[in-house]
Amino acid sequence: MVLSKAASENDVSVHSTFASRYVRVSLPRFQMPENSIPKEAAYQIINDELMLDGNPRLNLASFVTTWMEPECDKLIMAAINKNYVDMDEYPVTTELQNRCVNMIAHLFNAPLGEEETAVGVGTVGSSEAIMLAGLAFKRKWQNKMKAQGKPYDKPNIVTGANVQVCWEKFARYFEVELKEVKLEDGYYVMDPEKAVEMVDENTICVAAILGSTLNGEFEDVKRLNDLLVEKNKETGWDTPIHVDAASGGFIAPFLYPELEWDFRLPLVKSINVSGHKYGLVYAGIGWVIWRSKEDLPEELIFHINYLGADQPTFTLNFSKGSSQVIAQYYQLIRLGYEGYRNIMENCQENARVLKEGLEKTGKFNIVSKEIGVPLVAFSLKDNSRHNEFEVSDHLRRFGWIVPAYTMPPNAEHVTVLRVVIREDFSRTLAERLVADIEKVLHELDSLPARVSAKLAAAEESSSGVHKKSAMEVQLEITNVWKKFVAEKKKTKNVIC
Repeated sequence: MVLSKAASENDVSVHSTFASRYVRVSLPRFQMPENSIPKEAAYQIINDELMLDGNPRLNLASFVTTWMEPECDKLIMAAINKNYVDMDEYPVTTELQNRCVNMIAHLFNAPLGEEETAVGVGTVGSSEAIMLAGLAFKRKWQNKMKAQGKPYDKPNIVTGANVQVCWEKFARYFEVELKEVKLEDGYYVMDPEKAVEMVDENTICVAAILGSTLNGEFEDVKRLNDLLVEKNKETGWDTPIHVDAASGGFIAPFLYPELEWDFRLPLVKSINVSGHKYGLVYAGIGWVIWRSKEDLPEELIFHINYLGADQPTFTLNFSKGSSQVIAQYYQLIRLGYEGYRNIMENCQENARVLKEGLEKTGKFNIVSKEIGVPLVAFSLKDNSRHNEFEVSDHLRRFGWIVPAYTMPPNAEHVTVLRVVIREDFSRTLAERLVADIEKVLHELDSLPARVSAKLAAAEESSSGVHKKSAMEVQLEITNVWKKFVAEKKKTKNVIC
């Protein structure tokens, strides 16, 4: 969805660098033009504007796949005109989706018999997958409460404060209270003990994250399961677990096969994973798998027949491209266990190279963990003169897109930079990034200290009543810098 602002008087048209070759008039920016233009001109105008976008390969903020093999690109383009929802017209595509669901279910150790079919569906991404899983939990809880003659109007979900924004969207859109376990300094994932303490009779599920977006860390799903089993015995409840494995679902089975986080744990009833992250497919594909058909209420499944045959469907949207489903099947059979394991091990090794390179500078604390998503989250040891937002901003001049952000409550005073290591991020790029970060640090060290930092220091030295802590000063500086960056980057369109 795009929330658009009105155009200013000085910015109402689109111009082509090659207008004299193709067209002699400017195009309106926010209205459809009255007349057609040559296809070459349309292509050139759009291509020229897109040159100002960042380079996807250097976008180290994103977990999303930015490279696939040429053979898979061909399959994607060949299927670009297929609407996946036309299952009767495209039965082979439907079959490939079903194969993917079953392969992923087995990867997550779903308790399936030899002839049993897995329960799951392909989605646009993990956001839709989480919405569907959440709806299933809510409906199942409502049915149980109705049967017991109890109120069913105040459902809640327990999560950590580190959850991705799609969980907040689900809670707001579908009227479910989101009960968040606050973070702690040095512990940036959900504490299982505190999560279970927050569970009550109205909790439809506890959501655990296998690969936090903040620092890549895996939450302790097994510990959560064991604690919740005990609480369910004491209370007579049957509170289940959903695992948001958007980032880690295609990592843990290959790097940490002995780690128990999936359907091996009895309370894990559903799992989502992003095929377009470490599933190695371009943006637009996610998956949600249920433990069994009993965990997906039948009344949520729609049956349609106006496209040629009876088709069960459980999605938030209707029409959807077939390309990403086909691409996911390509990756699963092309790579197999061996290929995925090799790629994940290589990503892990490149993350290690980057981490060691940053540690050698002596300027950073590493916030990410050894076990988790192959990424490196790090913060400045000394931010009295310059902060992480300045480092991020200066790296843009080298083409690197490295995000800087503050941690959620109660760790807002911690600011980190994060580099996600994808398949297309080589060891050479890791070494180059370290070199460019060192250049940025040298440049920043040669600049005057921030005025805000100087003022804060002056206040501390002149006031005998209250001396601000380093934490308070850093939080003030961070907020000022964030406002400055936000003002600097204002554009006419806001993407949400």
